[in-house]
This record gives sequence, structure tokens and C-alpha cells, in this order.
Amino acid sequence: MTKRHLVSLTLLLALTACSGKQAPAPAEAAAPAADAPAAPAPAPTAPSGPAPVAGVDYVEIPNGQAFQPAAGKIEVAEVFGYTCPHCAQFEPVLQAWKQRQPADVAVTQVPAAFGGYWLPYARAFYAAEALGVLAQSHDAMFNAVHVQRSLPVNANVTAEQIAPFYAQYGVDAKRFADTYNSFGVDAKINRAKQFAVKARIEGTPSLVVNGKYTVNVDPQGFEKMLNTVEWLVAKERGGAD
Repeated sequence: MTKRHLVSLTLLLALTACSGKQAPAPAEAAAPAADAPAAPAPAPTAPSGPAPVAGVDYVEIPNGQAFQPAAGKIEVAEVFGYTCPHCAQFEPVLQAWKQRQPADVAVTQVPAAFGGYWLPYARAFYAAEALGVLAQSHDAMFNAVHVQRSLPVNANVTAEQIAPFYAQYGVDAKRFADTYNSFGVDAKINRAKQFAVKARIEGTPSLVVNGKYTVNVDPQGFEKMLNTVEWLVAKERGGAD
């Protein structure tokens, strides 16, 4: 976990990150909340308050590029892990924030593929995406791992162990395993790894703005982290210096 030592377990889950080098501690992470009806997005505005500081609030990425570049869009990519309890806590916060963003902000999620216990669930994410069940299964996967604890968390998890989870979304076990082990998923995993290395990701959740800036969890909480992201988005839009 993190080097920060906080008194409350609730604060620990809310304010810290899962390391890419160590196993996550067992935690009763809250199930991600159901998405609320989307409200009309506000017009873009420059964030108020003091500007975040490079090297303190965010890290600049030399020659960085967005994970999924799109014309007219400013990408906010979350590097996350299904096995990370902090990502499970952050998920409903991120989704609520996403709904408040203007149309020029594109939020995408990139599974951390650090190796070990991270890798099976990164592959599961891309298999679910390829099979068209990611939207239905995404929140439920966090719930299965952290609340129900119905899925194992170790480096030896197989497609066959994860397949029953996706069966509830109508995915045949063999089809899931074939997709999980496919060259297509291999390619996506390699791309996710390269992006995380380029963005200097050391833990999850982390946010990467347009491939140029990495924002890690702030000791003051998720909202501070997202405020930094909003400032960087405005910077990319030309509304902040």
C-alpha cells in the first residue's frame, strides 16, 4: 500500500493508492454506487483557486500522448485495478465527476497490468470489452472482488475461475476464455503497460490528462485530485496558465 500512515481505515481507503509492487490489503470497499441520471454538462470554465504545482500536485510527461486520441477531445485516462480497494472507493466519485464534465472531456479507463495479481483482471477488463459486456459488469466486478469476495486475488487466477462471473451476463465460459487468451487482448494489455510506463504510473488510481500530466491520489482526498485534473484540462483547453 502507501507509505502514508493514516489513523482511520476509511481515510486510508479514501486517500491513498494501491502500489503496483505489493498485494492489496483486504478491505470492505463500498460497492460502487449506481449511476445517477446524467445532468446537462456545464459550459467549460477555468477552475478557481491557486494553480497546482508541477512536481507536487502532478507530474509532467515528456512527449506524452493520449491513450485514445480523439479530435476535439481532452482525454482524462484513469489507470486502475479491479483488485485495488482504493479504485473501488474512487469509482463512484469518478463517475459522478464524469457526468459533470463538458462534452470536450473524454474519460477512459485503462486497467493496470503491472503483473502478478493485477494481470488476470486487466485481461478480464479487455475480454469483457471485446464481448460487449463491460458496461454491465464493470461496477459488479468491484463488488465481487471487494464486497462479496467471490473472486480470488492472486497471480495464478485463470480465465476459467473468472468466467462464471461473466456467465451472469450471458457470456459462454469457453468464449470468455478464448477471448481472455486472445492475441487481441494481448495487444491491448501490452498497450496499457506501455502507457503506464510512459505516464510513470506507480500506483492506482492515477489520472492522466491528455497523456501529458499524471495526477496521483492527493493526501487531501479524491476531490483535490480531481480539482488538479480540472485545472490541467483547462490548461489544455487554453483557459489556464
